[in-house]
Amino acid sequence: MTDTFTIGKRLIRRNQLAFVEPYVPTDPSPIQTSRSFQARVVLLNRDSILIEDSVTDFAVANRFLLLPEDQTAINPAIRFGVELFTPADGFRPSKPFCSRLRWRDLDGNDQSKLLLTSPEVVLEMITDGAPLADAPSAGSGQPAKSRRGKRPSRSKLPAGQPA
Repeated sequence: MTDTFTIGKRLIRRNQLAFVEPYVPTDPSPIQTSRSFQARVVLLNRDSILIEDSVTDFAVANRFLLLPEDQTAINPAIRFGVELFTPADGFRPSKPFCSRLRWRDLDGNDQSKLLLTSPEVVLEMITDGAPLADAPSAGSGQPAKSRRGKRPSRSKLPAGQPA
């Protein structure tokens, strides 16, 4: 995992990149180019840079956390918060957003992105690095892992060893 990305002519530190989302050109597209942009990298301050990789390819290559429902890859090196999303009076979102991903830019300003993914799944991903579906469930019969090393029981200690 590298600490710097080269995107176009720009060098960007890993801790400056918040997420990657699909690029959907508007019609008529204001960009006149022969390049096939598939995604846009969004920096902490909400500046963005178009890239030719797909969101999934970028996520896999750079170990970002992929939110398939949103087709968005989030940077595990960034400290995100998650909120439940409820539209304010008069705001009619075009999609059924469930959660809000929050972070602070380098100037300390709050930034956010609305997500279709449930807040529980987003929270699980940013805390454990894996979606809930990949984690063992409470009823799976697998014991929780202890952070402490196991000590042998007294009966397993060699003779003359204090317990």
